[in-house]
Amino acid sequence: MRSEELERYSEDFLEYLFDVRGYSEATVETYEVALRQMVEVSNFYKEEGEWVLDITPFRFAIVKNSKKTIVKKLSAVRSFVKYLEDQCLMPVKLIADESIKVPQSLPKPIEEAYIVEVLDKANLEEKLLISVLYGLGLRISELSGLKLTDIKEEWVQIHGKGNKVRELPLLEELQSLITLYKKQYMPKKYLFEKGNSPMNAAQLRYKITKLFKASGIKVTPHQLRHSFATHLLNNGARIADVSELLGHATMATTQVYTKLGSAKKMQEYMKAHPLVSEE
Repeated sequence: MRSEELERYSEDFLEYLFDVRGYSEATVETYEVALRQMVEVSNFYKEEGEWVLDITPFRFAIVKNSKKTIVKKLSAVRSFVKYLEDQCLMPVKLIADESIKVPQSLPKPIEEAYIVEVLDKANLEEKLLISVLYGLGLRISELSGLKLTDIKEEWVQIHGKGNKVRELPLLEELQSLITLYKKQYMPKKYLFEKGNSPMNAAQLRYKITKLFKASGIKVTPHQLRHSFATHLLNNGARIADVSELLGHATMATTQVYTKLGSAKKMQEYMKAHPLVSEE
């Protein structure tokens, strides 16, 4: 099989993705780039009656790409080979398609000083919004659905993912803030309302990002949840307790924050140790 023939099959595959599978133009273009690169440099030959596609040269050609890009390009090649087999065109033995592991990115918490700075400038509603997300580690969807009946004197009941319910302790300062907010804004059913309906996640997210942006900081609501977990762990909280507060199904999900803490400790160590040479 010559590369020209394989190129023709790849064009048929791209048309199949667009016309039959309904892939978007952008996705099909991504596949096209990967397959064009692969066809140009890879080796195609027949061995003992079996077609072999050796993409070793292709792997070398894309080695400087990011790991996520490499994963996507390899996935495109595998999908193409599977297409050839499923369409009964030809079985192909694929060589050098070993997967690579994409490292899990660590969450980026917000410095405590930045949160305090923004809280000092916020109005009552904005201050409560930040304080609830950061003080309780809520998901934005959980905050949107938070009812007044879920808030007790010292505890708040959170309805999380999979209809799981968890109870979180209310800081004294947060209790006072909620009491003041209720007197001034007089919400009827939900803590944060617009008209007769709860503010949805998009509305709450907009308020948060706009508030931090005014102070020159790019922040998402989920970063406040990350900050809640990271700051607790950095100050000696047990990982099992933090996991329960976050509503994680397993502690393995929470352990990513311990990695972040270790990375930060290493950075501080590298700055502070006497053997580190001064520039």
